[in-house]
Amino acid sequence: MSTPATGPELSDDLLRLLLSGRPDVPNAVARAASTSSDPSVIVAAALLSRDSMMLSTARPLARTTRDRQLVALAAARIGGQQDLFDVLVREHLLMFPDDLLASWIAGRS
Repeated sequence: MSTPATGPELSDDLLRLLLSGRPDVPNAVARAASTSSDPSVIVAAALLSRDSMMLSTARPLARTTRDRQLVALAAARIGGQQDLFDVLVREHLLMFPDDLLASWIAGRS
């Protein structure tokens, strides 16, 4: 299976592959994030690189409650604010129980 490079479902495909743990996916996510307007892709790349500056790109693109919460989750995780992260991820998953990215973030140690 190749890593998706283009198309309207790029974000969903990359995020699903990210969950699979394939070793080539983090590089694909990083490449996609450099041109993406999808805050989920940028958040995933920020978490993989532990680069909080990437979140400043995701923040203005996060127009929905779900996306804004994902940015906040990532900021707390990257910033080492574990107690805040625990509360935010729990609340987020109560509101959006099908959010695979948030589940992936919560499962990362």
